[in-house]
Amino acid sequence: MPMDAYEPTLFELDHKGKGRIWFSEPEGTSPVDELLPQDALRNAPLNFPVVSEPEVVRHFTRLSRRNFSIDSGFYPLGSCTMKYNPKVNDALSQLPGFIGLHPESGQEVSQGTLRLMVEIQQYLADLTGMAGVTLNPCAGAHGEMCGMMLIKAYHDDRGDKRSIVLSPDSSHGTNPASAAMAGYKTIELKSGPDGCVDIEELKNHLNEDVAAVMLTNPNTLGLFEKDILEIQRLAHDAGALLYYDGANLNAIAGIARPGDMGFNVVHFNLHKTFATPHGGGGPGSGPVGVCEKLLPYLPVPIIGEENGTYTITRKSEKSIGQLSTFFGNVGVVLRAYIYMRMLGIEGIRNNSFNAVLNARYMLKQLKDTIPPEIEGDCMHEFVLTLKDHERFGDLNTMAMAKNLLDRGFHAPTVYFPLIVKEAMMIEPTETESKRTLDAFVDAVKEIIEEYKTNPEHVLHAPHQTPVRRLDEVTAARKPELVYAD
Repeated sequence: MPMDAYEPTLFELDHKGKGRIWFSEPEGTSPVDELLPQDALRNAPLNFPVVSEPEVVRHFTRLSRRNFSIDSGFYPLGSCTMKYNPKVNDALSQLPGFIGLHPESGQEVSQGTLRLMVEIQQYLADLTGMAGVTLNPCAGAHGEMCGMMLIKAYHDDRGDKRSIVLSPDSSHGTNPASAAMAGYKTIELKSGPDGCVDIEELKNHLNEDVAAVMLTNPNTLGLFEKDILEIQRLAHDAGALLYYDGANLNAIAGIARPGDMGFNVVHFNLHKTFATPHGGGGPGSGPVGVCEKLLPYLPVPIIGEENGTYTITRKSEKSIGQLSTFFGNVGVVLRAYIYMRMLGIEGIRNNSFNAVLNARYMLKQLKDTIPPEIEGDCMHEFVLTLKDHERFGDLNTMAMAKNLLDRGFHAPTVYFPLIVKEAMMIEPTETESKRTLDAFVDAVKEIIEEYKTNPEHVLHAPHQTPVRRLDEVTAARKPELVYAD
């Protein structure tokens, strides 16, 4: 049964004159009365809606059911690694010693939290083969920008005025955006027929003006860049640095290290690989790891250890400066720390193996129904395409996504990467059971079969969601917002 599309606001549920609970005024003056001037104090009561407790609870419960989350169902977003967030992470990160600590408390009374931050910096460095890590960036894209600023600081410090960054045509959109934010021009590298970086294309663009090559490995087609050692050799011979977009680290964590592949900078998405909360604009965390020669440029404050004491260094001669108000999103970092400690290196490695296993299983189950863009084994994700109109008629990727919503699944990533027409990008992660994967596969096959007998019903989905089929462009550019007086 679809939910009603309209949910009234609390102000619309207001019952003026209904009974309220009144509290007596405190005797004497309050500290607020003494500290604030009289013209700054409210002289009329707030216009709170008068609503009973059951109405309030039901209102917010209904609203919560309108949000799809990893706690409510399968979230197969390719390149987003929407894995389950263990609740023990939330519980332990909210211990009084953590949430009661003010960031300005000083290092003397913050030794416990500082120790955990130093330890996770080391864990992340060891896991990726980096010399050092900063926890300052507050999201993956923030980490990308930090990484590009570090690269620029390195080249500028050497008097090497480079202006170009190379990035594959399959890369995440934040890659060229981050490079532009750091003052670089981005040149797109065309992928080869195998979906990987075309070595000859790379050679054609590498010169003394290239500051960095930005890659993720596995790439956004779910393929491991088999020529990565040759790519790093060519980039370094040209004086460029190699940047690792950590969006797909969940495929190789504990198995292979970007530092061993020759990467100089790595950004992490703690919300992807290490199961911290994801989406909604935050909170996020995007730590950055660097090789030895980039250590002097790390942002401040720098959290470290000296003679058994955990320290906060707020100034550094060559630092790119401060990127967040205090130390980044420490609450998110703590959740990732707990996750890593629970798993250990063997658990992290097994998660990566299982993420790849789940993706390969799903690809095998689906490839005869919807063909992959690139034949062969995938890593943690894969890209299918509905571009064959002779085979699929008017059933396109958007229609497939909308019909999956009707069947209780969040849609996978659609129309990305941009180099694949009618792309449907699926990443199951390691946290989903075979039963869930089979149910999703069956749903995809059911939609295709239904289209053969009832195409209009399929093409006008969704039919079971609070809001029916929208004009996607208008919905994005002119959203309807409701304001209460």
